[in-house]
Amino acid sequence: MSNFSIKPVATPTDQADFLAVPAYVYRDDPHWVAPIESSTAKQFSDNNSFFQYGKLQQFIAHQGEQPVGRIVAAVNNRLLDREAEAVGLIGFFECIESLEIGQALLDEATSWLKQQGMSIARGPIDLSTHNNCLFLADGFDSDPIMMMPYNPKYYLDMMESNGWHKAKDAYAYDFRLDNPLPDTFERGYKIAQKAGITFRTIHTKGEAFEQDCRHIYELFTTAFTYNWSSSARTEEEFMEEARELQSLVDTDIFVIAEDLKKESDNKMVGFFMALPDYNIALKHVNGKLNICGILKFLWYRRKIDQARVLAICTLPEYSRKMVALAVVYLGMQGGSEKTSRYKRAELSWVYEDNMRSRNIIESTGAKIYKTYRIYEKALA
Repeated sequence: MSNFSIKPVATPTDQADFLAVPAYVYRDDPHWVAPIESSTAKQFSDNNSFFQYGKLQQFIAHQGEQPVGRIVAAVNNRLLDREAEAVGLIGFFECIESLEIGQALLDEATSWLKQQGMSIARGPIDLSTHNNCLFLADGFDSDPIMMMPYNPKYYLDMMESNGWHKAKDAYAYDFRLDNPLPDTFERGYKIAQKAGITFRTIHTKGEAFEQDCRHIYELFTTAFTYNWSSSARTEEEFMEEARELQSLVDTDIFVIAEDLKKESDNKMVGFFMALPDYNIALKHVNGKLNICGILKFLWYRRKIDQARVLAICTLPEYSRKMVALAVVYLGMQGGSEKTSRYKRAELSWVYEDNMRSRNIIESTGAKIYKTYRIYEKALA
């Protein structure tokens, strides 16, 4: 396996090879869902706002003419502003089953980070935890759900044999919608109603959608400001992502809680954010949303029968009004009514030490079925 080379991505051909690596690595893997190539390429476009506050270097590994591995080293200055140490990131890692090539890629990335003055490397994080991050560490026997990572098990061996250690694990929970929620959730909903909290679904069109998303941004930023390894997002960045997801929203499973007595423009105090698992359709388009890919996507989206709960968010001062239980009750009810197409939901991802969220999730009866991991390495 010594007949390989690694170099920085410097030309359009290099970039095309970088984007082609996953299709080769996962060519025989029945569970892999190809990412949309144009979305990955967009991360390295000059238009990506990341370059206003960070820098990166892509690397590509070849065996002969075949691209067989890739990695990105990045410095996110917003993250540095929040960390006590100089933490650099590695992400976009993919590699064939060759320990030699995998370690060489990791060495190139960490060497670049050291040159930038970083003292710790952390990953996989694709520029920010708001993007793709984490390695799958347990639960390799099923397809990944929408916007969740998937990788071969040998990636863990590559990391650990290269001197990386676990920084933090995260979990995905499985909830079968034919299992009724405990009565405490309905009681929580009734308590919230009596406390004056009102509930509705998200608006999906026009200025009403834009306004909802701005309020969600405010609430999200307030509730998750101090999440581990999280870097701040501007409202503009959040809104750009929200507009990309706008057409994918199912209002049955996206619930908003409001306190109309609040003396501010934003009456929103909580939300339950879930999306249909579009990976079921995307698995058939091979990463390309050309005309053929779009037609396949529209055809197979009719078969979607599961959803991913991305966030359950409430302001802490509304915990006694049971707003968290209420939005979970309404969101799960929307997904489990007799006319609903959904059979199960994945609640993901949740850090292992986020006990407030884990306690709420586990009280529904949901069970951990996948484990994910972020690694760190000291850069001596």
